[in-house]
Amino acid sequence: MECIYHEQRSPQIRYKSWTKRELSKYTGSDNGPILIAVKGKVYDVSLGRGFYGTGCAYNVFAGRDASRLLATQSFDDGMTEAELDAPIDSLQDLTDEDLESLDAYVGLFTVKYQCVGDLIED
Repeated sequence: MECIYHEQRSPQIRYKSWTKRELSKYTGSDNGPILIAVKGKVYDVSLGRGFYGTGCAYNVFAGRDASRLLATQSFDDGMTEAELDAPIDSLQDLTDEDLESLDAYVGLFTVKYQCVGDLIED
């Protein structure tokens, strides 16, 4: 699938508290909204569909808490049931360099995308 940037807004998503399981439904499949959690905040990144949409380079971050992946520049094979059932990652074992990288992503997401809530435990 070709990744093309589209200037279209997703349907309005109300600010709320999100569990990881709820968040996992927002991966952009069927051209739906794309949400990503970073350091406890959930962002609507649908405007970046060309990056985060199905088949695109950063789709692995869609619909999940991407904090550790972004901090460590990791691309895994996707979310698992074990990840959904695990507690929210405390990120305590990240290095100072990893945390700086993560803070840079938080800055980027805050400027570019709408924050639509907080990530909470089930």
